[in-house]
Order: sequence, then C-alpha cells, then structure tokens
Amino acid sequence: MSALLVADGLELGYGALSVCRGISLTIEAGEIVALIGANGAGKSTTLRAIAGLLTPRSGTIRFGGADITQVPAHERARRGIALVPEGRRVFPFLTARENLELGGFKHRGDAPKMRRMIDGIFEMFPRLKERGGQNAGTLSGGEQQMLAVGRGLMALPRLLMVDEPFLGLAPQVMEQMKLVFEALKAEGMAILFIEQNVRLALSMAGRGYILESGRLAIEGPAASLIHSPEVRRIFLGG
Repeated sequence: MSALLVADGLELGYGALSVCRGISLTIEAGEIVALIGANGAGKSTTLRAIAGLLTPRSGTIRFGGADITQVPAHERARRGIALVPEGRRVFPFLTARENLELGGFKHRGDAPKMRRMIDGIFEMFPRLKERGGQNAGTLSGGEQQMLAVGRGLMALPRLLMVDEPFLGLAPQVMEQMKLVFEALKAEGMAILFIEQNVRLALSMAGRGYILESGRLAIEGPAASLIHSPEVRRIFLGG
C-alpha cells in the first residue's frame, strides 16, 4: 500500500531567504508522525508547503497517489488536508459553535450533517459543548486549542496537521488531546504534528522526523529516536 503523503526533496523559502533544503517525508494512513526541531528549523514552513500555502522551489508533494505540488490550498483542503496553525487563530467574536460551522464550510448546504458533525466534536471535547454559545475569545487557552483542532476536523480530513498542539496546555488538557489523537489514528486518520518538546512528541508518535537548520537530520521510529545520541546532540549539544 502506498503512503498517503509523500514529500520528496522539498526546497522551501521566502523571497531570497532559503529555509528548508532536501526535505523528504512520508506519512501512512492511521499514523501519528512528529516533526521536531528547534525554533527556526523549518517545521512550520514544511507544514505550510504541504497545505499549499507556500510553493516549493523544488521537489514534489504527492497525496493519495496524485501529484499536488502545484495544486492550490483550497483544492488540497477539499482532497483531505487540514492545517491547524500555531496560535489557534480562532475567530474571537464568533461563538465556539460558529467557529466550528466555519470549519465545516463545504457541508454548509447540509444542515443535518453539519449538526451531526458538530455533535461529534462536542462528544470529543465535552468542554466545548458547555461553551458552545460562548465567544471564542473568552475561552481559556486550552479550550481555544480544542476549538482549533475541532474546527480542523470539521473538514473531515484524511491528513490532519497541527502546529504546536500542546503548547501552553495544562496537563489534564494535554492528556485529553493525546486521547483524541489516538482515537483519530484508530479511525484511520493520519496526523502530522509539530512539537518542540522532544520527549512529549516521541511519547505519542509512531515515527519522528527531526529538522536541524532547515535540513532533515534524523528520522525513524519514535521508540529508537528517544534514546538516540544524535537526538541528544541536536537538542542538548555536545
């Protein structure tokens, strides 16, 4: 069975600035993969390229067996790629429910389906159900992160990409987010997430890719990476 996502030899940058060189990664359906690196290593840039928000200078991206390197972002979303950006970026003056409705925009003509999908998100994140009529800007940081992930799931993605899903979360919320990711994996969804906390990332991912200064430094099963001297060198020095 071919991989759901295959990125090969990506060179990425902004204007004259080169950020990533030779980035190659694969993700299977029903797999959780961590993209790890220090600030400025190129993690968010890589996700933006996969989502179609940044055109690679070279290299290819294939999704579901099709070349999507030149496919626009909205079409990639329609095919099943969803990106939850860093910083949550909820609409603060809309309610939690209205934020979710915006995430399910492609189903807006089917009111019963929209209700079922929102009920599914509320089942996944019960605290959002309690605050469904509350403006998103008044939610706690953890609740906003739940809402951002829920809004991404409203697109019914085959690949969910999340930039720093655990940043600033209380331990209880972090554990709930882990359980949600595991449930999505069990349903066959692929998840690619960015995380600076190496131990946390590798504790929940099946595989990991580690970026160093815009290059892929090391990759492999999470269980082996967590004990790798090369990983310690990258993040601890020496």
